[in-house]
Amino acid sequence: MSDLRVVGHSHPRVDGMEKVTGTARFSPDVKLPRMLVGKILRSPHSHARVLRIDTTKAMSLPGVKAVVTAADTPRVKINRGPSTFYFDEQGAKTAVATPMVMDQTVFCEDVARFVGDEVAAVAAIDEETALEALSLIKVDYEPLTPIFDPFKAMEPGAPVLHETERNIAYKFVVRRGDVEKGFAEAYVIHEDTYTTQIQHQAYLGPTGCVADVDGSGRVSIWTELQSPFRARRLLSDMLGLSASKVRVFQTHVGGGFGGKHFKRIQPICALLALKARRPVRMCLTREEEFISSPPRHATHIRLKMGAGRDGTLLAKETYIVLNSGAYGEVGPIILDTMTKRVDSLYRLDNIKTDSFLVYTNTIPGGAFRGFGNPPMDFALESHMDMLAEKLGMDPVELRLKNARRVGDVSAHGWEIKSCGLTECIEKAAEAIRWKEKKPKQTVNNERKLRGVGIGCMIHVSGCRYYPGFYGSNAVVTIGDHGQVYLFSGESELGQGCKTVMAQIVAEELGIRVEDIVVPDLDTDFSPHSLGAYADRSTHIGGNATRLAAIEAKEQLFEFAAEMLEADPGDLVAQDRKIFPKGSPQKAVPFLEVARRSWFRTGGKEIVGRGSWDPPSVPPDPETQYGNVSSAYTFGAQIAEVEVDPRTGKVKILNFAAAHDVGKAINPMAVEGQLEGALVQGAGYGLMEDMVGVDGRIYNPNFVNYRLPTIMDISPMKIMMVESNDPVGPYGAKGVAEPALVATAPALANAIYDAIGVRITSLPLTPQKILAALRAKQRKEKRRSE
Repeated sequence: MSDLRVVGHSHPRVDGMEKVTGTARFSPDVKLPRMLVGKILRSPHSHARVLRIDTTKAMSLPGVKAVVTAADTPRVKINRGPSTFYFDEQGAKTAVATPMVMDQTVFCEDVARFVGDEVAAVAAIDEETALEALSLIKVDYEPLTPIFDPFKAMEPGAPVLHETERNIAYKFVVRRGDVEKGFAEAYVIHEDTYTTQIQHQAYLGPTGCVADVDGSGRVSIWTELQSPFRARRLLSDMLGLSASKVRVFQTHVGGGFGGKHFKRIQPICALLALKARRPVRMCLTREEEFISSPPRHATHIRLKMGAGRDGTLLAKETYIVLNSGAYGEVGPIILDTMTKRVDSLYRLDNIKTDSFLVYTNTIPGGAFRGFGNPPMDFALESHMDMLAEKLGMDPVELRLKNARRVGDVSAHGWEIKSCGLTECIEKAAEAIRWKEKKPKQTVNNERKLRGVGIGCMIHVSGCRYYPGFYGSNAVVTIGDHGQVYLFSGESELGQGCKTVMAQIVAEELGIRVEDIVVPDLDTDFSPHSLGAYADRSTHIGGNATRLAAIEAKEQLFEFAAEMLEADPGDLVAQDRKIFPKGSPQKAVPFLEVARRSWFRTGGKEIVGRGSWDPPSVPPDPETQYGNVSSAYTFGAQIAEVEVDPRTGKVKILNFAAAHDVGKAINPMAVEGQLEGALVQGAGYGLMEDMVGVDGRIYNPNFVNYRLPTIMDISPMKIMMVESNDPVGPYGAKGVAEPALVATAPALANAIYDAIGVRITSLPLTPQKILAALRAKQRKEKRRSE
């Protein structure tokens, strides 16, 4: 790939100028004539029966144009994701390809299940009137017994939130190999319990939406979404309209991280517009984002692992409880990720896992960068260090001993066609000077403790959970003046998707990125794709884009061949010119060829179409076995920390991150993704925590929800390992989600190395560290007595 001229080179984002000049249009910037303001009434109860909703006074208020409740909806229960499977306690199939969890309607209907559940909504001429109208809606509630603890929710006799047995929304039972034999042969065994907290996506741009209805009753939505085509389907179901009656415009997105897939605000906004017959704009407040938008789930993980004398991993047994909150959301797929993904990071054959998604009267959990991988990776990588300690083995060496390699097929059927894990571990260790810093704890002259810790990870580049099309589509057209348009169904969230796709087109057509226009996504005209999740955009969308560009190039070469009197197969596109191979002096300008395609007799518009469905398979319904992704990403991160034993405060001194990216199409963007992920991962590991008491969030703002700032972050050494995946476009794999996964365990292991006490609960706050140090001191004092 040494001849690549655009791909593999850093390039500014194609939408960067719009954003830095303030001309980028986000959903709150959309302004339509006669537009109303919408507001949502939410339940103040964590669990209550909705007996009656009286909207008479609200509708009588001057300036109010519409009030909607569950009575105004089709009352269709929908899910927010694709289909998957689950099994009974013996591993037998109890359902196949069932919709994930059919438990949500536009508004809560007969029962409100968490504080913040949507009950009603109003549209008025301004925000003040809309808020006053909310206060005039009278709701009669009958409080019901709430349940907040998922373990208590599974007990017989516990209050039931939905029509499920013991509040279990989903479960997996996975068995591989002979776990009992593995533990019997183990030289060391370690068992521990890990817990992780609720983490909010904390995007800067709150969710907004504008809805309008034309004379035929067709709804148009302007909003920020990660999966606009899926949102169109869900809106169609929830509004009782055909898909042809719903159009979605993708605006710029003020951050997503999994939190901008689909929310009730979109169908509610559309319902208000349908009822008022006027455009409606809604924008969640920061508090509404915290109390109602699905954050990362809280988890409970009991993990037991065994290893041989030489460090070979022999057995793993896991029990997982994922707190679903009041609704299922994408919980089953997140549970699937926690259940199986880390098992393919290392060579391990004997596996036993029981995992449960459990309803409680708390905020529903949802998608967040890493999608269930970060909490399980925290447990696994903490465990790896404890196994290494029991073996008297260096943690780096233990990981190298068991690391996945090219050609491996994991216990779950994952086929490893490219893998840079070993190189990632070695590069990160070298960059942090592991061999020099690891042998013993160091103390600086201020009596502060220092330590280093490593975390490794595996992730997917798209993950097929269900049969059918899982690919992407793209269209490339060339205009009469040489202008090139790229239409893609992949969502630009700020991750640089548009730029990567434009680089791919520029590479194939031999032009500059600046020559390409990438319009915003519009479900009426953009080709169908599944959206931004599971790190699929570059790997899957990039392949579709490349195929579209190649097809356009082939058509272009037909006209160029006539002009050059050459064979189309012998032509090359480079530097805005087309010429025969080895004869650049005979080149004709790209622009002239484009014009010829339009204006010569019999000329035609050049339209290249690309569709790519990855060679992956959904897990088998009986065994959960299958190669679910066409490429797997790997990485290693090492943190060096300093802990003040007087305050428990952790200071990150250095961070080294080496990630197998396959091929960095835009190295500058990849570096930015890795740096941002380290910051977000540090927040997950050290401070971020949505504090809930009796189902109510007590820190629903950026004042009380602690986020990392530049003062909390250290210098970062970013290293890209290019394993050149045989399936990805130019060898590329995903990087945005994986970059976050290993950060928290690297920090946890570094803190343990510094203080000598293992903390198994995230976040690793100063309070927990001080408590651990004091417990250690008491234990040492008892020993000395």
